[in-house]
Amino acid sequence: MVSFADVAVTDATAHRMLADYFAERASTFPATQGAYRTTFPDPGQFVAPAGVFLLAYDEDGEAGCGGVRELRLRPGDAEEGDGVVRYEIKHLWVSPTHRGRGLGRAILSELEHRARGFGATEVVLDTNASLEAAGSLYRSHGYEDIQPYNDNPNATDWFRKALTD
Repeated sequence: MVSFADVAVTDATAHRMLADYFAERASTFPATQGAYRTTFPDPGQFVAPAGVFLLAYDEDGEAGCGGVRELRLRPGDAEEGDGVVRYEIKHLWVSPTHRGRGLGRAILSELEHRARGFGATEVVLDTNASLEAAGSLYRSHGYEDIQPYNDNPNATDWFRKALTD
């Protein structure tokens, strides 16, 4: 059974998990793409109703983390004025010792649930093609490939999912 705790991204456990996530990405980042750029999240962007950061726990303890934050549409975005409320999923990570148990799927589902609760009509995320399991998870969860919506230097793939009731 997976449980979740809402925490500030500055919480000691959240900070440690994010540091572990960034260290893993830096050590496995494709050399052909340069160096991985670590950016700790802005704590103000993960506070309800603009967002939330979650720690995930299973029967063995701390298992992973992830956040969701509101992304305001910019003037000129195709969706602007169409009633689209966009949230972005960030830093979804499962500890290596907890992988293969469906925790990534559970965290993703919970983040989507939280985004809906904040009024989101769609969620987006970015990832890197080298994270094949992540790409497979997103596609199997109903995400579709889209054009880049940000300039994240670590990303090669961007996804979108419409949230329906």
